[in-house]
Amino acid sequence: MSQQCKKAYITTPIYYVNDIPHIGHAYTTIIADTLAIYSRMAGLDTFFLTGTDEHGQKIEQAARARGKLPKEYADEISKRFKDLWDEFDITYDKFIRTTDEEHKKGVQVAFLKMYEKGDIYKDVYRGHYCISCEAFFTETQLVDGEYCPECGKPTTIVEEESYFFRLSKYQEPLLKWYKENEKCILPKTRRNEVIRFVEGGLEDLSITRTSFDWGVKLPESLGEPEHVMYVWLDALMNYLTALGYGTDEAKIDYWPARVHLIGKDILRFHAVYWPAFLMSLEMEMPKHIAAHGWWTRNGEKMSKSKGNVVNPKEVADAYGLENFRYFMLREVPFGGDGDFSQKALMDRINSDLGNDLGNLLNRVIGMSSKYSNSKITSENITKYYQNELDEVYNSIDKLEPLLFDMQLHRYLEELWKPLSIANKAIDQYKPWELMKENKEEEALALIGLIANILAKVAIMLHPVMPKTTNKIASSLAFEIDSNSYNKYIKDKELLPQFNITKIPPLFPRIEEILLNEATNTPEAKESTKDKSKDKEIQKCQDEEGLITIDQFFQTSLKVGTVIEAQEVKKSKKLLKLQVDLGEDRPRQIIAGIKEWYSPEDLTGTQVCVVANLKPAKLMGMVSEGMLLAAKDSNGLALIRPELRKEAGTAIG
Repeated sequence: MSQQCKKAYITTPIYYVNDIPHIGHAYTTIIADTLAIYSRMAGLDTFFLTGTDEHGQKIEQAARARGKLPKEYADEISKRFKDLWDEFDITYDKFIRTTDEEHKKGVQVAFLKMYEKGDIYKDVYRGHYCISCEAFFTETQLVDGEYCPECGKPTTIVEEESYFFRLSKYQEPLLKWYKENEKCILPKTRRNEVIRFVEGGLEDLSITRTSFDWGVKLPESLGEPEHVMYVWLDALMNYLTALGYGTDEAKIDYWPARVHLIGKDILRFHAVYWPAFLMSLEMEMPKHIAAHGWWTRNGEKMSKSKGNVVNPKEVADAYGLENFRYFMLREVPFGGDGDFSQKALMDRINSDLGNDLGNLLNRVIGMSSKYSNSKITSENITKYYQNELDEVYNSIDKLEPLLFDMQLHRYLEELWKPLSIANKAIDQYKPWELMKENKEEEALALIGLIANILAKVAIMLHPVMPKTTNKIASSLAFEIDSNSYNKYIKDKELLPQFNITKIPPLFPRIEEILLNEATNTPEAKESTKDKSKDKEIQKCQDEEGLITIDQFFQTSLKVGTVIEAQEVKKSKKLLKLQVDLGEDRPRQIIAGIKEWYSPEDLTGTQVCVVANLKPAKLMGMVSEGMLLAAKDSNGLALIRPELRKEAGTAIG
């Protein structure tokens, strides 16, 4: 991020109060919190916004079904979100509610400005409306002429007097903005998706309703008391009204937003409607609109009926909040769908955090206690270990761009490389042998190197795991703040001499899952299948090797495009491929097909990939998937799509 950018405005979507917080809400909020903590640490004047969206017909109906007034119901659910973020130590600067009076006044000011500009006009609306999605759809967008293309629920034909926003007027300005700003929508696959949608033609948008009452009223000067504003116009304006737009604009200079974080299901509202509203209001465009994917559980879509919805508080209570934060950001490429399983979480805690990070700190504490009475110095590091230090800086210098390009999993991958350098250095140089050989200066410089690597990693990991990294910093006798960030990261200084402090192990090993699975989740089914299934069917399946359709769909198969292929030296079988699966970066796949294919045969062709395999190492290289192939007496042949498909297209 440019140091000339002195302010950072970071937002989550405001969460709709039709349900309690789930893992998707937590994921978005944790990402935003990570960006906000980093921005403050980097010395930026940061404003972090979150909150709740509380108007609309869906809320009115939900409240009525519970015998409550809409505001009473909204108060209850909004409090659940705020309480959870407070318990999660989310560092938001403002929690906005669309029922706040200042917000409603700001929305009315915006409506009147667009109206006076001629971008809002009155007409009659007749069309298909999905109450669940709070969205309108054309005949061509519907499924089977009736059902919502987003959620699958029946739509309702609405015919009523309405005010319209001239969305069609902004079709070309929007396309110009997308094409001139390569990173305005992240990841790039989402930007391409939005461009295709807008190129298909935009119709003017109905932005008021008279069929229900729970919403922001139109400005009194229009004399239309029966109209309330479309919930998405109301909701999207929160990003400006939170800064005082239309009321007290003391904080308006935080605009434009550095990052709007959203889920992919609300991309159209944020990447089409919202920029058009901003153009009408003559406001600057946000720098980035970043849309993440959905979360499944053990390969299945979450739903209340299946009983497999992940409660983020329960997971954080069981496994530790900061371990949960790390897992969420590390487990899945931003923009792709992620799968939650307790086993995967345990693996991250035990391997990445326990073995790579926690054990490294324990080794430094132990070695310094044994060889230098717990005193650690940075003297002579550059004399003996400059190459290792250069490698560390090479990784650290890559981190900030990855963070603000929303490549969070790659940020953590790159951050873990210095830990590998440190662990490798201990194994390679063997300080215990150096001490036996009377090379004390070299041994103590090595311990100093490891301590400095830990310090730099702790600073850059701080936005993800602030409490854990503060413990590491305390052990290493420094504090993580803007000053230490500038000294040890930007200026690449080394720690002064200090006495290391022993602390309890940061990541005790977890040997078994800590939460009981609901009786109808896949994990629970596996553990109780002999009791829950008919014994004869089970016997038949066991004998014939049959699997259920649910088991089949736990495998994610996708079409990939090979963008680069090369031979693996010293291997008779392996090729190293870079395969585009429609994600923010290509996957590296190591395939044993060299006997049948050359790199030239594969470059630019398409393959079928098992996309949700746990990464494995072959000849020291990480492989992030597996190609589908068939082999018989005539040799091996890759399984390929009959016609060329878009990279990332699901197979099934």
